[in-house]
Amino acid sequence: MKISGLNTPALVLDINILKANAEAMKSILENTSLKLRPHYKSHKCASIAKWQIKNGAIGMTCAKLSEAEDLCDVGIEDILIANQIVEPAKIRRLADLANNCRLTVCVDSIENVNALSAAAKNCGSTIHCFVEYDIGMQRCGVVENEEVLALAKHILSSDNLEFDGIQAYAGHISHVEDIADRKKMTVENYDKLKKLLSYLEENGIDVKTVSGGSTGTAEIKALEGLYTELQAGSYLFMDATYRNLSLPFKNSLFILTTVVSQRDGLTVVDAGVKTCGVDQGMPAPYVGSTDEIVASEEHFQLHGYTEKTSVGEKMYLVPAHCCSTVNLHDKIYLVDGDTVVDRIPITAKGIGR
Repeated sequence: MKISGLNTPALVLDINILKANAEAMKSILENTSLKLRPHYKSHKCASIAKWQIKNGAIGMTCAKLSEAEDLCDVGIEDILIANQIVEPAKIRRLADLANNCRLTVCVDSIENVNALSAAAKNCGSTIHCFVEYDIGMQRCGVVENEEVLALAKHILSSDNLEFDGIQAYAGHISHVEDIADRKKMTVENYDKLKKLLSYLEENGIDVKTVSGGSTGTAEIKALEGLYTELQAGSYLFMDATYRNLSLPFKNSLFILTTVVSQRDGLTVVDAGVKTCGVDQGMPAPYVGSTDEIVASEEHFQLHGYTEKTSVGEKMYLVPAHCCSTVNLHDKIYLVDGDTVVDRIPITAKGIGR
Protein backbone atom coordinates (compact mmCIF):
# COMPACT_ATOMS: atom_id res chain seq x y z
CA MET A 1 0.00 0.00 0.00
CA LYS A 2 1.23 3.48 -0.84
CA ILE A 3 1.18 6.31 1.71
CA SER A 4 -1.18 8.18 -0.59
CA GLY A 5 -3.79 5.49 0.12
CA LEU A 6 -3.92 6.14 3.87
CA ASN A 7 -6.94 7.83 5.36
CA THR A 8 -5.94 11.00 7.17
CA PRO A 9 -5.05 12.17 9.70
CA ALA A 10 -2.68 9.26 10.33
CA LEU A 11 0.41 8.80 12.49
CA VAL A 12 3.31 7.77 10.25
CA LEU A 13 6.78 6.55 11.20
CA ASP A 14 9.70 6.42 8.77
CA ILE A 15 11.36 3.10 9.59
CA ASN A 16 14.72 4.00 8.07
CA ILE A 17 15.07 7.24 10.02
CA LEU A 18 13.93 5.38 13.15
CA LYS A 19 16.75 2.86 12.74
CA ALA A 20 19.27 5.63 12.04
CA ASN A 21 18.24 7.43 15.24
CA ALA A 22 18.73 4.21 17.22
CA GLU A 23 22.20 3.81 15.72
CA ALA A 24 23.04 7.44 16.54
CA MET A 25 22.16 6.87 20.21
CA LYS A 26 24.16 3.64 20.23
CA SER A 27 27.16 5.57 18.90
CA ILE A 28 26.81 8.24 21.62
CA LEU A 29 26.79 5.65 24.42
CA GLU A 30 29.43 3.34 22.97
CA ASN A 31 32.52 2.98 25.20
CA THR A 32 30.93 4.99 28.03
CA SER A 33 29.54 3.95 31.41
CA LEU A 34 26.07 5.24 30.46
CA LYS A 35 23.45 2.62 29.62
CA LEU A 36 20.18 3.24 27.80
CA ARG A 37 16.91 2.78 29.68
CA PRO A 38 14.55 4.41 27.15
CA HIS A 39 11.31 6.05 28.17
CA TYR A 40 8.14 4.22 27.17
CA LYS A 41 5.93 7.31 27.31
CA SER A 42 7.41 8.56 24.04
CA HIS A 43 6.08 5.73 21.87
CA LYS A 44 3.81 3.60 24.12
CA CYS A 45 4.26 0.65 21.72
CA ALA A 46 5.09 -2.74 23.21
CA SER A 47 6.63 -3.88 19.93
CA ILE A 48 9.04 -0.92 19.87
CA ALA A 49 9.97 -1.51 23.53
CA LYS A 50 10.84 -5.14 22.76
CA TRP A 51 12.89 -3.99 19.76
CA GLN A 52 14.79 -1.52 21.98
CA ILE A 53 15.61 -4.27 24.50
CA LYS A 54 16.73 -6.58 21.68
CA ASN A 55 19.03 -3.81 20.46
CA GLY A 56 20.81 -3.22 23.75
CA ALA A 57 18.59 -1.26 26.15
CA ILE A 58 19.04 -2.54 29.72
CA GLY A 59 15.36 -2.09 30.56
CA MET A 60 12.53 0.38 30.12
CA THR A 61 11.50 3.57 31.89
CA CYS A 62 7.83 4.50 32.16
CA ALA A 63 5.75 7.20 33.81
CA LYS A 64 2.75 5.27 35.11
CA LEU A 65 1.99 1.99 36.86
CA SER A 66 -0.37 1.05 34.03
CA GLU A 67 2.48 1.50 31.53
CA ALA A 68 4.66 -0.80 33.66
CA GLU A 69 1.87 -3.40 33.63
CA ASP A 70 1.65 -3.12 29.84
CA LEU A 71 5.42 -3.65 29.53
CA CYS A 72 5.46 -6.61 31.91
CA ASP A 73 2.56 -8.16 30.01
CA VAL A 74 4.75 -8.53 26.90
CA GLY A 75 7.75 -9.90 28.76
CA ILE A 76 9.88 -6.84 29.58
CA GLU A 77 11.79 -7.98 32.64
CA ASP A 78 13.41 -4.78 34.00
CA ILE A 79 11.11 -1.78 34.46
CA LEU A 80 11.55 1.60 36.15
CA ILE A 81 8.55 3.73 37.06
CA ALA A 82 10.18 7.16 37.14
CA ASN A 83 7.52 8.48 39.46
CA GLN A 84 5.98 8.12 42.92
CA ILE A 85 3.15 5.60 43.44
CA VAL A 86 1.22 6.60 46.56
CA GLU A 87 -2.44 5.54 46.27
CA PRO A 88 -3.11 2.41 48.38
CA ALA A 89 -4.81 0.50 45.56
CA LYS A 90 -1.97 1.27 43.18
CA ILE A 91 0.64 0.29 45.77
CA ARG A 92 -1.03 -3.12 46.04
CA ARG A 93 -0.90 -3.49 42.25
CA LEU A 94 2.73 -2.37 42.27
CA ALA A 95 3.70 -4.94 44.88
CA ASP A 96 1.93 -7.68 42.95
CA LEU A 97 3.61 -6.63 39.69
CA ALA A 98 7.01 -6.85 41.38
CA ASN A 99 6.51 -10.64 41.57
CA ASN A 100 6.63 -10.77 37.77
CA CYS A 101 9.51 -8.47 36.84
CA ARG A 102 12.38 -6.50 38.33
CA LEU A 103 10.47 -3.36 39.28
CA THR A 104 11.95 -0.07 40.46
CA VAL A 105 9.98 2.95 41.70
CA CYS A 106 10.92 6.43 42.88
CA VAL A 107 10.28 7.66 46.42
CA ASP A 108 10.60 10.99 48.19
CA SER A 109 8.86 10.42 51.54
CA ILE A 110 9.20 8.10 54.54
CA GLU A 111 5.45 7.46 54.51
CA ASN A 112 5.57 6.15 50.96
CA VAL A 113 8.54 3.90 51.79
CA ASN A 114 6.57 2.42 54.70
CA ALA A 115 3.53 1.76 52.51
CA LEU A 116 5.62 0.12 49.78
CA SER A 117 7.39 -2.09 52.33
CA ALA A 118 4.12 -3.27 53.88
CA ALA A 119 2.55 -4.07 50.52
CA ALA A 120 5.63 -5.89 49.22
CA LYS A 121 5.85 -7.94 52.42
CA ASN A 122 2.20 -8.88 52.12
CA CYS A 123 2.70 -9.97 48.48
CA GLY A 124 6.02 -11.66 49.09
CA SER A 125 7.71 -9.48 46.47
CA THR A 126 10.73 -7.19 46.39
CA ILE A 127 10.44 -3.59 45.21
CA HIS A 128 13.58 -1.73 44.15
CA CYS A 129 13.70 1.96 45.04
CA PHE A 130 15.38 5.12 43.77
CA VAL A 131 15.39 8.15 46.02
CA GLU A 132 14.35 11.02 43.79
CA TYR A 133 16.61 14.05 44.09
CA ASP A 134 15.17 17.33 42.81
CA ILE A 135 18.09 18.68 40.85
CA GLY A 136 16.26 21.81 39.73
CA MET A 137 13.09 20.82 37.92
CA GLN A 138 10.92 21.61 40.97
CA ARG A 139 8.65 18.66 40.44
CA CYS A 140 8.99 15.58 42.66
CA GLY A 141 11.92 14.72 44.88
CA VAL A 142 13.82 15.98 47.91
CA VAL A 143 16.32 18.82 47.78
CA GLU A 144 18.63 18.39 50.76
CA ASN A 145 21.44 15.85 50.94
CA GLU A 146 20.36 14.94 54.46
CA GLU A 147 16.88 14.06 53.21
CA VAL A 148 18.35 11.73 50.58
CA LEU A 149 20.49 10.04 53.23
CA ALA A 150 17.55 9.57 55.61
CA LEU A 151 15.41 8.02 52.87
CA ALA A 152 18.21 5.72 51.70
CA LYS A 153 18.81 4.48 55.25
CA HIS A 154 15.10 3.94 55.79
CA ILE A 155 14.79 1.90 52.58
CA LEU A 156 17.79 -0.20 53.59
CA SER A 157 16.17 -0.98 56.93
CA SER A 158 12.74 -1.77 55.44
CA ASP A 159 11.43 -5.24 54.68
CA ASN A 160 11.11 -6.33 51.05
CA LEU A 161 12.69 -3.16 49.64
CA GLU A 162 16.06 -2.66 47.94
CA PHE A 163 17.85 0.69 47.71
CA ASP A 164 19.36 0.89 44.23
CA GLY A 165 20.30 4.53 43.85
CA ILE A 166 19.22 8.02 42.82
CA GLN A 167 16.95 9.47 40.19
CA ALA A 168 17.97 13.01 39.25
CA TYR A 169 16.00 14.11 36.22
CA ALA A 170 16.64 17.61 34.86
CA GLY A 171 13.88 17.87 32.29
CA HIS A 172 13.98 21.66 32.42
CA ILE A 173 17.33 21.55 30.60
CA SER A 174 16.30 19.17 27.82
CA HIS A 175 14.98 21.79 25.38
CA VAL A 176 17.42 24.64 26.04
CA GLU A 177 18.38 25.53 22.47
CA ASP A 178 21.75 27.17 23.08
CA ILE A 179 24.30 24.37 23.51
CA ALA A 180 26.56 26.55 25.68
CA ASP A 181 23.67 27.25 28.09
CA ARG A 182 22.67 23.58 28.08
CA LYS A 183 26.21 22.54 28.93
CA LYS A 184 26.54 25.21 31.63
CA MET A 185 23.33 24.12 33.35
CA THR A 186 24.33 20.45 33.09
CA VAL A 187 27.75 21.16 34.63
CA GLU A 188 26.09 22.97 37.53
CA ASN A 189 23.88 19.94 38.11
CA TYR A 190 26.89 17.64 37.83
CA ASP A 191 28.58 19.52 40.67
CA LYS A 192 25.48 19.28 42.89
CA LEU A 193 25.02 15.59 42.20
CA LYS A 194 28.71 14.83 42.68
CA LYS A 195 28.59 16.41 46.15
CA LEU A 196 25.49 14.38 47.01
CA LEU A 197 27.11 11.10 45.95
CA SER A 198 30.27 11.91 47.94
CA TYR A 199 28.14 12.73 50.98
CA LEU A 200 26.25 9.43 50.71
CA GLU A 201 29.49 7.48 50.29
CA GLU A 202 30.98 9.17 53.36
CA ASN A 203 27.92 7.99 55.30
CA GLY A 204 28.21 4.40 54.17
CA ILE A 205 25.56 4.41 51.42
CA ASP A 206 26.41 2.49 48.26
CA VAL A 207 24.72 4.11 45.25
CA LYS A 208 24.60 1.51 42.48
CA THR A 209 22.66 3.55 39.96
CA VAL A 210 22.22 7.20 38.99
CA SER A 211 19.31 7.48 36.57
CA GLY A 212 18.09 10.44 34.53
CA GLY A 213 19.01 12.43 31.47
CA SER A 214 17.08 13.00 28.26
CA THR A 215 17.42 13.21 24.51
CA GLY A 216 18.58 16.81 24.75
CA THR A 217 21.38 16.02 27.22
CA ALA A 218 22.41 12.53 26.08
CA GLU A 219 25.70 13.59 24.51
CA ILE A 220 26.66 15.69 27.54
CA LYS A 221 25.72 12.97 30.04
CA ALA A 222 27.69 10.35 28.12
CA LEU A 223 30.86 12.45 28.35
CA GLU A 224 30.58 13.51 32.00
CA GLY A 225 30.53 9.92 33.30
CA LEU A 226 28.38 10.44 36.39
CA TYR A 227 25.02 8.99 35.39
CA THR A 228 24.74 5.25 34.81
CA GLU A 229 21.29 5.17 33.13
CA LEU A 230 19.88 7.43 30.41
CA GLN A 231 16.09 7.83 30.31
CA ALA A 232 15.91 9.34 26.82
CA GLY A 233 12.68 8.72 24.94
CA SER A 234 12.19 11.22 22.11
CA TYR A 235 15.44 10.33 20.32
CA LEU A 236 13.69 7.66 18.25
CA PHE A 237 10.93 9.93 16.92
CA MET A 238 12.11 13.49 17.59
CA ASP A 239 9.71 16.40 17.21
CA ALA A 240 9.57 20.06 16.25
CA THR A 241 10.58 21.18 19.75
CA TYR A 242 13.90 19.36 19.46
CA ARG A 243 14.46 20.48 15.86
CA ASN A 244 16.63 23.51 16.74
CA LEU A 245 19.00 21.77 19.17
CA SER A 246 21.48 20.43 16.59
CA LEU A 247 21.16 16.87 17.89
CA PRO A 248 22.31 13.80 15.89
CA PHE A 249 18.72 12.61 15.49
CA LYS A 250 16.17 13.37 12.77
CA ASN A 251 12.39 13.56 12.65
CA SER A 252 10.93 10.13 11.95
CA LEU A 253 7.36 10.63 13.25
CA PHE A 254 4.80 12.62 11.28
CA ILE A 255 1.12 13.43 11.13
CA LEU A 256 -0.01 12.67 7.59
CA THR A 257 -2.71 15.18 6.70
CA THR A 258 -4.79 16.19 3.68
CA VAL A 259 -5.25 19.75 2.47
CA VAL A 260 -9.00 20.35 2.70
CA SER A 261 -9.26 24.05 1.93
CA GLN A 262 -7.17 26.81 0.39
CA ARG A 263 -7.34 30.49 -0.42
CA ASP A 264 -4.83 33.32 -0.65
CA GLY A 265 -2.29 32.91 2.14
CA LEU A 266 -4.21 30.18 3.96
CA THR A 267 -3.85 26.39 3.78
CA VAL A 268 -6.11 24.23 5.97
CA VAL A 269 -5.43 20.57 6.74
CA ASP A 270 -7.60 17.87 8.33
CA ALA A 271 -5.63 17.41 11.57
CA GLY A 272 -6.08 19.38 14.77
CA VAL A 273 -5.61 19.16 18.52
CA LYS A 274 -7.54 15.85 18.65
CA THR A 275 -4.78 14.18 16.65
CA CYS A 276 -1.66 16.24 17.43
CA GLY A 277 -0.45 17.32 20.85
CA VAL A 278 0.04 21.08 21.20
CA ASP A 279 1.23 21.20 24.83
CA GLN A 280 4.69 22.25 23.61
CA GLY A 281 3.51 24.37 20.71
CA MET A 282 2.14 24.03 17.20
CA PRO A 283 3.34 21.38 14.75
CA ALA A 284 5.63 22.40 11.92
CA PRO A 285 5.36 21.49 8.23
CA TYR A 286 8.03 18.97 7.32
CA VAL A 287 8.72 20.88 4.11
CA GLY A 288 8.49 24.65 3.91
CA SER A 289 7.50 27.13 6.59
CA THR A 290 4.56 29.22 7.74
CA ASP A 291 4.05 32.65 9.27
CA GLU A 292 1.61 31.21 11.82
CA ILE A 293 -0.33 28.04 12.57
CA VAL A 294 -3.71 28.28 14.28
CA ALA A 295 -5.23 25.17 15.86
CA SER A 296 -8.78 23.97 16.33
CA GLU A 297 -10.21 20.55 17.17
CA GLU A 298 -10.14 19.12 13.64
CA HIS A 299 -7.98 21.59 11.69
CA PHE A 300 -4.65 23.35 11.57
CA GLN A 301 -4.72 26.61 9.63
CA LEU A 302 -1.36 27.35 8.02
CA HIS A 303 -1.02 31.06 7.33
CA GLY A 304 1.58 32.07 4.77
CA TYR A 305 2.66 28.51 3.94
CA THR A 306 5.60 28.77 1.57
CA GLU A 307 5.05 25.59 -0.48
CA LYS A 308 2.60 25.26 -3.34
CA THR A 309 -0.15 22.77 -2.53
CA SER A 310 -3.64 21.95 -3.75
CA VAL A 311 -6.85 20.67 -2.19
CA GLY A 312 -6.68 16.89 -1.75
CA GLU A 313 -2.88 16.82 -1.56
CA LYS A 314 -1.21 14.95 1.31
CA MET A 315 1.35 16.70 3.51
CA TYR A 316 3.45 15.87 6.57
CA LEU A 317 3.36 17.81 9.82
CA VAL A 318 6.03 17.33 12.49
CA PRO A 319 4.41 17.31 15.97
CA ALA A 320 5.86 19.76 18.45
CA HIS A 321 5.73 16.99 21.09
CA CYS A 322 5.91 13.35 20.02
CA CYS A 323 4.87 11.94 23.41
CA SER A 324 1.51 13.68 23.73
CA THR A 325 0.78 13.16 20.02
CA VAL A 326 1.30 9.38 20.20
CA ASN A 327 -1.11 9.23 23.13
CA LEU A 328 -3.91 10.48 20.85
CA HIS A 329 -3.65 7.60 18.36
CA ASP A 330 -4.44 3.89 18.30
CA LYS A 331 -1.82 2.86 15.75
CA ILE A 332 1.31 3.92 13.90
CA TYR A 333 1.90 3.19 10.22
CA LEU A 334 5.49 2.20 9.43
CA VAL A 335 6.68 3.44 6.05
CA ASP A 336 9.68 2.81 3.84
CA GLY A 337 9.90 5.53 1.23
CA ASP A 338 6.37 5.96 -0.09
CA THR A 339 5.24 2.45 0.91
CA VAL A 340 3.39 1.36 4.04
CA VAL A 341 5.21 -1.74 5.33
CA ASP A 342 3.45 -2.38 8.65
CA ARG A 343 0.99 -1.10 11.22
CA ILE A 344 1.67 -1.41 14.95
CA PRO A 345 -0.72 -0.83 17.86
CA ILE A 346 -0.06 1.83 20.48
CA THR A 347 -0.69 -0.59 23.31
CA ALA A 348 -0.47 1.96 26.14
CA LYS A 349 -2.51 4.63 24.36
CA GLY A 350 -4.57 6.69 26.79
CA ILE A 351 -3.15 4.89 29.83
CA GLY A 352 -2.78 7.56 32.47
CA ARG A 353 -3.13 5.72 35.76
